[in-house]
Amino acid sequence: MDEPISPPRRPVGVREVAARAGVSRQTVSRVLNEHPEVAVDTRERVLAAMAELDYRINNAARALGTRRSRTLGVLASDALQYGPARSLAAIEARARGAGYWVSAAFADAADADAVVAAVQHLVSQGVEGIVVVAPHTQTLDALDALRIGVPIVTLHSSGRGARGLSVDQAAGARLAVAALADAGHTQIAHLAGPADWLEAESRAEGYAAELAARGMSCGPVIAGDWSAASGHAAADAICDSGATAVFSANDQMALGLITGLREAGLDVPRDVSVVGFDDAPDAAYYWPRLTTVRQDFDELARRAVAAVIGDAAAPHDPVQPELVVRDSVAPPRR
Repeated sequence: MDEPISPPRRPVGVREVAARAGVSRQTVSRVLNEHPEVAVDTRERVLAAMAELDYRINNAARALGTRRSRTLGVLASDALQYGPARSLAAIEARARGAGYWVSAAFADAADADAVVAAVQHLVSQGVEGIVVVAPHTQTLDALDALRIGVPIVTLHSSGRGARGLSVDQAAGARLAVAALADAGHTQIAHLAGPADWLEAESRAEGYAAELAARGMSCGPVIAGDWSAASGHAAADAICDSGATAVFSANDQMALGLITGLREAGLDVPRDVSVVGFDDAPDAAYYWPRLTTVRQDFDELARRAVAAVIGDAAAPHDPVQPELVVRDSVAPPRR
């Protein structure tokens, strides 16, 4: 005979915690809200009672009484690529370290109504601030049309707008091009990211600026879509161009490009040097090991969280990238 199904247990509330700890419900609320005037032994007794009863904090209920949810919203219009995905993980870790939870929403950057709806959803959850991972122009345009009653910052927007935080993409591109030019290359191509990505635009601008500063002409610019497949497809155009070096706008495209060049009978770096961007975890294990530009996503997340929780000292200047030198650059063959 089947065992009878027990009704679900009612969640433990403040009343039960207060009774177990021998204090008032007001005292339990003060402990929950980190009130500084609760005695240490009382606080410890309340926390012990919570643990014994397996009490779960209800952030929504706490927000009603304190106007603080201890929750930050994160809106992502693209979380599939390495940079945005890495930033999302870093934001969650930084928020948790600061005593906050994260509520995430996702929206198609090309759909302004979806972006607006996602922001409104986060605000309705009582979030205290919003970090928007906004690599697309369309997302910024949708945000500019909103009046949002909580602090908001954007990441991966190349610093566009007053609330944009970023790694200096153009500076990173200049580091990549400088590494190739300093090795003696004068015919440097650019494998670019998608045109609707703000960071791809900034990296292309940095590529052109560094060449101009050195009195060098731009080489061919070949459009990719961030994928290794698009880098592989670009190999024929690189071979036909006569370029001896390539700045790839991300590491994944560089990986595909290296494979395509080898299939065409060219060696990297003996025949063609390649520099990537991002310093993805696998970049140190490419063959050859990839010289690339590292972005400090942890520092970017730290600044974003500090900005939305009201830290007046949070810096807003761009985070500086770093060139990571490995084995994919060599002087051109004479």
